[in-house]
Amino acid sequence: MNNGTAYITDVGMTGPLDGVLGMDAEVVLRKFMTQLPARFEVAEGREQLNGVIITIDDQSKRATKIERIHLDDQTVWFD
Repeated sequence: MNNGTAYITDVGMTGPLDGVLGMDAEVVLRKFMTQLPARFEVAEGREQLNGVIITIDDQSKRATKIERIHLDDQTVWFD
């Protein structure tokens, strides 16, 4: 964005890759399908981390660069 503003709407999830919002997919789907209460369990398996790296100018204190980052057990990715 203009004037040294760094912006991102959704940085992504940090947590288990094979879950539903980090929870065990089977339990979440069962709750959705039956509409009955269920105790969510944290999903097992591969994990991921998503975020951003923002470079800030020391003098102006404004963002000069924003990069997306994604890390998992198979990928290290910078935008």
